[in-house]
Amino acid sequence: MGRGKIEIKRIENLSNRQVTYSKRRNGLIKKAKEIAVLCDAKVSLIIFATSGKMHDYSSAPMFEILEAYHKQSGKKLWDAKHESEMMERMRKNRQQEIAKQQQQQMALENNVREIDPNGYHQRENDGYSSHMPLAFRVQPIQPNLQERI
Repeated sequence: MGRGKIEIKRIENLSNRQVTYSKRRNGLIKKAKEIAVLCDAKVSLIIFATSGKMHDYSSAPMFEILEAYHKQSGKKLWDAKHESEMMERMRKNRQQEIAKQQQQQMALENNVREIDPNGYHQRENDGYSSHMPLAFRVQPIQPNLQERI
């Protein structure tokens, strides 16, 4: 049995609207990837959420696709001023992403420092011994058949 038709109007329930947005956004991105691969088309997709968060997909460099759009349509979407602003925003976003990754790396390095080379945790937690192993080796129930030969 097929799905029934839905009325295309704004979804009033915030939770339902967010779920629908997320699912349909992912579906659009998936379709954009598929048409780019299957048909060797140049595809660019930009989606802005109501929160202002941007999601995008581009099968080729975005500037190439926008240049082709300018040539085909004759519409100028931006000028040199806009291009420099966009490059500045991209640089800031890249710096923020690098800073975020550096923080994650530092946190991981701190976690690694807490573990000594023998695999024992060096901190005392909840009264457990400081030499509590982090992981136990699991032995298979049946030996490997290849080892018998």
